[in-house]
Amino acid sequence: MSWYNDFVSRLIQCRACPRLVSYRESVKPLPRFMDDNYWRRPVPPWGDLGNARIMIVGLAPAAHGGNRTGRMFTGGDSSAQFLFRALYEAGLSNKPYSISRDDGVAVRCVYITSVVKCAPPDNRPNNEEIHTCVNNWFRYELVRVMPRAIIALGHIAFLGIKLALGIRAEFRHGGYIDFNGVRIFMSYHPSPRNTNTGRLRIEDLVSILRMAMEHAGC
Repeated sequence: MSWYNDFVSRLIQCRACPRLVSYRESVKPLPRFMDDNYWRRPVPPWGDLGNARIMIVGLAPAAHGGNRTGRMFTGGDSSAQFLFRALYEAGLSNKPYSISRDDGVAVRCVYITSVVKCAPPDNRPNNEEIHTCVNNWFRYELVRVMPRAIIALGHIAFLGIKLALGIRAEFRHGGYIDFNGVRIFMSYHPSPRNTNTGRLRIEDLVSILRMAMEHAGC
């Protein structure tokens, strides 16, 4: 996909948000990752580029996940592993994990991205950073991918989608809205705060994935 290669080459050079640039470049390796060369740049989206009928939208890369490996929802963070277990159970991934860019994981029918492209301090991008990423990158992805279904993982992902599309709606876990032929599904983010407390169970996310699959014809 020529648009994708051009998009990634421009994205990884972005330095639009000074606070995010400073943080992503200053993250120190965890002891178990001491031998890794951290990516420390904006993290590219990835997926089944030839048949991406479902767009999965996260908040931002994890400091020791995508910011380390250079691939969204990839690394040692629990959010990535929860998502990929759900993708595997739904039949959208060939493996129930996503560890590194050379781990042999392949997904079908999905494009995995985030509203904010750099790891933010405390996983909290500010409003200016969200608007900058949506305007510079995320809106362009929506136009190019043209998904039939979108899954927002959490409130901030849903906010980014609303900003990009110019719609008004309230976040409701397990719910969806339709906009110009696209169905936007809502799920709590698979963060430890949600998964460890049972607020988001694996079967909940699998159910949402399967509803998106049915709508998108996957």
